[in-house]
Amino acid sequence: MSRALLLTAMGYLMGSIPTSYLAGRWLKGIDLRRYGSGTVSGTGVYYHVSRPAVVAVGVLDIAKVWLPTWLGIRWGLGLGAALVAGLAAMIGHNWPVYLGFHGGRGHSSIIGIMLAVFPWGFPWLLAFMALGRLMGQTALFSLLGIATLPLLVAFADQPPEVIWATVATLGITLTKRLEANRRPLPPPGPERRRVLLRRLLFDRDVGAQEAWDQRTP
Repeated sequence: MSRALLLTAMGYLMGSIPTSYLAGRWLKGIDLRRYGSGTVSGTGVYYHVSRPAVVAVGVLDIAKVWLPTWLGIRWGLGLGAALVAGLAAMIGHNWPVYLGFHGGRGHSSIIGIMLAVFPWGFPWLLAFMALGRLMGQTALFSLLGIATLPLLVAFADQPPEVIWATVATLGITLTKRLEANRRPLPPPGPERRRVLLRRLLFDRDVGAQEAWDQRTP
């Protein structure tokens, strides 16, 4: 097996390390999959585990995607192979093999990839997330940041591999939102369409953000 394939497999396995889930288990003895939105993410840690722990979880989630991307470049495997390894780590974060493919949203994963190949992508995404936080629409503004990232990368005259990688992160993000860790959908009809639209834009099934994030078993 080539080094590029090994790095891609390593990226997926590293991305699959469920840092948020482990924080919930180690600090509070809870399974985050049963709380809030059900995603294994920093948001769940923030509301149900420990707010200070969000910083450590976020750094680790970024690092586990940055590392395989950086290693691909460091080992001279080429930018394309490095980005494939980073995308594999993002997929691992969103669908981790260790938790039955029940994972997180992948926002920190995109930051990890950007820090390795286009550091200006980090403040771009962070600005959208901060604005979303101020406006009470974090999920919507995060999506806008991810959706406009390919335009920023193209404007900055980055290689085609980086542009296509940012397009791929958008596709993975949309897939994750609609799939929602295999959460059941309402029967076919207007309510199902409303739920799918809420998932796509707001990353939740109901209208109220706080009620969704603070749900308990």
